[in-house]
Amino acid sequence: MPLPHGTGRAALAATLAAVCVTALVGCSSSSGGGKSAGSTRPSPGRASPSDGGQDQVTDEVTIDDFAFMPETLTVAPGARITVTNKDNSAHTVTATSGRAFDSGTVDAGRTVTFTAPAKAGVYPYICTIHPFMKGVLTVR
Repeated sequence: MPLPHGTGRAALAATLAAVCVTALVGCSSSSGGGKSAGSTRPSPGRASPSDGGQDQVTDEVTIDDFAFMPETLTVAPGARITVTNKDNSAHTVTATSGRAFDSGTVDAGRTVTFTAPAKAGVYPYICTIHPFMKGVLTVR
């Protein structure tokens, strides 16, 4: 099947990787439906379309129904974290102390990426627009 004009192999590879990750996540063994309260392992990675074809693991946080999912996430120092906002309101992912990280405003329906701290530790965070939204990023 011919590719649309301007579609390169890197874009095709990234799309196929995203489909594979989605299929794997959908097939994972889970005892219940619904939202996960947290995770102690990094979320599935995906290849970045701009990384020259090399695999780059990206940890992910989704904002949905005014909650961070997963609520707790463990990543490696300096990991890239992608935040996807599925709400109809803007949010932030902002460390509560030490200015360790701040995603900036993530508008409704948008995605941003930021870098986790290089120093191991536990970093609570909130949405500064909706401070009742809380999460924890563990770097180790």
